[in-house]
Amino acid sequence: MKNAGISSGNIRISGAAAGQNHILTEEALAFLGGLQRSFNARRRELLEARAARQVRLDAGTERLDFPAETAAIRQADWKIVPPPKDLLDRRVEITGPVNAKMIINALNSGASAFMADFEDASTPTLHNLIDGQANLIRAVRRSLSFTDETSGKRYALNEKTAVLMVRPRGWHMEEAHLIVDGERMSASLFDFGLFVFHNARELLARGSGPYFYLPKLQSRHEAALWREVFLAAEQALGIPRGSIRATILIETLPAAFEMDEILYEMREHIVGLNCGRWDYIFSMIKTIGRHADFIVPDRAQVTMTSPALSAYSKLLIKTCHRRGAHAMGGMAAQIPIRGDEAANAAAMEKVKADKEREAREGHDGTWVAHPGLIPIALAAFNAVMPGANQVARLREDISVSAGDLMQRPEGAVTEHGLRWNIRVGIQYIAAWLEGLGCVPLYNLMEDAATAEICRTQVWQWRLHGVKLEGGATVTGELLKTIIGEEVAALVPQANCRQSLQDARALFQNLCLADDIEQFLTTPAYRRLLEIEDALGRVT
Repeated sequence: MKNAGISSGNIRISGAAAGQNHILTEEALAFLGGLQRSFNARRRELLEARAARQVRLDAGTERLDFPAETAAIRQADWKIVPPPKDLLDRRVEITGPVNAKMIINALNSGASAFMADFEDASTPTLHNLIDGQANLIRAVRRSLSFTDETSGKRYALNEKTAVLMVRPRGWHMEEAHLIVDGERMSASLFDFGLFVFHNARELLARGSGPYFYLPKLQSRHEAALWREVFLAAEQALGIPRGSIRATILIETLPAAFEMDEILYEMREHIVGLNCGRWDYIFSMIKTIGRHADFIVPDRAQVTMTSPALSAYSKLLIKTCHRRGAHAMGGMAAQIPIRGDEAANAAAMEKVKADKEREAREGHDGTWVAHPGLIPIALAAFNAVMPGANQVARLREDISVSAGDLMQRPEGAVTEHGLRWNIRVGIQYIAAWLEGLGCVPLYNLMEDAATAEICRTQVWQWRLHGVKLEGGATVTGELLKTIIGEEVAALVPQANCRQSLQDARALFQNLCLADDIEQFLTTPAYRRLLEIEDALGRVT
């Protein structure tokens, strides 16, 4: 039977489970309600503006370019407020979900910073969200521990740990379990608000601060909304202006044309930009992939040395360093391969080459998905970065045009790539529906961003009837056949056959739709809520 829920005036948490009251206090709910009432209308306006712009891009009546109306911002000399002391050196950052074991291992990993991820690496069940917030409260206060029930091993925080950063969900997501004045709350404001309410003062008292990664922004206007949220939160909590700091992920194609403007809007609160490479590839397909002259080849062939991605990465470095901000490199998705020394050596060599490229070009740090990659990334940056960062390297030699950012990656579309996308996409969605948002598959750490590439590539190839290298044309009927074959092969190893069939249906529907779904987590979340209702409880 469902819990009756927690309510505070016109604010209601439905399905709240026992033990959550210390997180969802009356005061916390009032704080969240204030954020929602102040900023949700503007959030909705910005999402409508996104949709309207996409219609124009699809129709060819608008082409992405650096905004003429903000040329003065790009041309002027200005800098962001300098980063706080504990964020000056960020040479290796690790990311992961918000369960206790992962948080402890990441904070103890030897990385410079850990991004606790409520977005691409977490399934947003209410249990996961509240448990994650509770874990972070204990981590901030140095009291987080975990005992593995199977092995009996106890995990606890070391004396020295990585700097904590938190990624809330994107502006497009809503939190179905928190209803404010009859409307679902913004998931961004929910995740941000709970963390900052419970931890901002404590973090500042400990010599750090409330630090965030902000995902999937598409414009300076969306950055300006975050600025207003930060200012309102600082005022409500009675903490100094500029205490809340953020790194913004440039992981959408439209945002790549407004990096200066995003830094400018957030200049009191920002510390840098990050090359969110996997979501960026997904965004390239989603944003301009309806045009037949922009067919993206197999995912494995789209690397950061592709001209468009290289241009994006270098422009980010140049832009950030001119403004005194950090330019963070992208995620290495590889994980150590046990039991196959040759395959492991090849994978680690790819990581080494990628991190050496980032350090050589001028990035101030990078991301890894597994602690085993930290020594490789550290060595790459230590070799060329004796100081805390490379912000002084202005890279004035770099020149990037709008056309450079929209070059089609070269390569082939193969049946192997098609089947790989189908296998990975369906297995990831199945795991997501079971509550796991970060999944090791075929020696790579997959999250929502990489699953987005899988399904948008298949959608694009089917839309344009792409001919596979040495093979058939991609049609709806071919997709149905191959999806059936791949799912049949996955059934024997599936944790839950119902989740696998749910994932198959969702993936297939997304790939066969006339219009591209903007984010797969939107229909996946609807299915997650249906599962909750069917079970009669919060998952």
